[in-house]
Amino acid sequence: ESDAGDYTCVCGDKQSTASLAVHALPVVFKEELKNEEVSEGASVSLHCELSKEAPVQWKIGSKVLKASDKYQMSQHGTTAELVIRDLDVKDA
Repeated sequence: ESDAGDYTCVCGDKQSTASLAVHALPVVFKEELKNEEVSEGASVSLHCELSKEAPVQWKIGSKVLKASDKYQMSQHGTTAELVIRDLDVKDA
């Protein structure tokens, strides 16, 4: 629900109206992804924190990742996490 709109103050038969516009702040990273070095066959968790809740998309290079047995994505509030299982050298 948006707080933008026309607000009116009424006193008897008199009234005053004002229009309120609310500008959305851009989403920024409060905590960025960190580089990781992990052994082959292990799992790794990558996570970042946003300044406000917003949908994220995970990629490797230009390829968009889809949830699978290998890639597990979750988002709790402003924190987004990607878990990569059973790492292979080609996952670097």
